[in-house]
Amino acid sequence: MRLLAPLYGMTDEDADPEDHPFSEGQGFDDPYEGFDLDPPELTVDAGKVDPVDSRLVADTLDRRDTVAEDVDAAELIDVGLSYMGIQRFEQAVDTFERAAQFTDDDAVEQEAWVNKGAAHAELEEWQAAIDAHREALYVDSEGEHAAAAETNLAYALWESGATEQALEHAEAAVEIDPRNPQAWYNRGFFLLERGLAEDAVNAFENAQRLGFRSPELLEELARGYEELGEDERAEEIADEAEEVRRQREEEMVR
Repeated sequence: MRLLAPLYGMTDEDADPEDHPFSEGQGFDDPYEGFDLDPPELTVDAGKVDPVDSRLVADTLDRRDTVAEDVDAAELIDVGLSYMGIQRFEQAVDTFERAAQFTDDDAVEQEAWVNKGAAHAELEEWQAAIDAHREALYVDSEGEHAAAAETNLAYALWESGATEQALEHAEAAVEIDPRNPQAWYNRGFFLLERGLAEDAVNAFENAQRLGFRSPELLEELARGYEELGEDERAEEIADEAEEVRRQREEEMVR
């Protein structure tokens, strides 16, 4: 039994919940060439600083010395995502918060808050994650990143023990973006936990139809069919889950 960790903008049918694509942002080059903290907006001499110095962004972007229009918040989000990629979650939290502070673009601000919440979730700072996602929804409850905020808020609420509220926000995520497979998966998970197996199965199958395929989804779907008394179907799906997991393990070894 497993609730998926926060995922942001996941649409790839091969997406793995362990990959944590927190934000689509502006993406990375292929092949990925790493990152630095020297965008023009930050005016940092890379030869004089440690590129993962936790104080660098805070010192560079102090409001006493920085004019908001001089900062490219989207670039700053990419810096935060780079921190996420090397598991420097505390630095990512600080970077995303500053991106939210230094933009007048609601979509960018909302994206920054959602990613900040995801970084807090990685640190298991559930109340801080909840607060960040609520900030994202305060910016625009129906905005471009609102479904991601609702989905991740549901996850953080569940982990903090607020299970009833978690289902409410999972439902809201589906209403905002009915094509978000992560939202359907989480909705199914919460419904199954409340004993509503038929509705849960429908939600999991919707996630499948939207291209989401993972061992975790299949295992939960099998559990749903088992709860409905369809043991043969449940066994078939459980076997499929094992096969998908085996294939992924082989791919990791290659």
